[in-house]
Amino acid sequence: MALVVERKSKLIEDYRQHEKDTGSPEVQIALLTERINQLTEHLKTHKKDQASRRGLLKMVGQRSSLLKYLTRLDRDRYQKVIQRLGLRK
Repeated sequence: MALVVERKSKLIEDYRQHEKDTGSPEVQIALLTERINQLTEHLKTHKKDQASRRGLLKMVGQRSSLLKYLTRLDRDRYQKVIQRLGLRK
């Protein structure tokens, strides 16, 4: 259930801070959000897949940690990321 190479490179290109950026918090949050959305769709059809559900919860926790870090680092970047990804209402 890994991300398709084209989709992953498009996300990196959209959220990177500079030309060679592949690991900034924004990029990591965007990639995790994409994987979380895919896994959520998977779990809608496979309700008893507990291993995938555990992985989903771990990814949500990791994304939460990255968002907390980004909040401490730069509040404006945090606001831009959650707005672009539609994470908060």
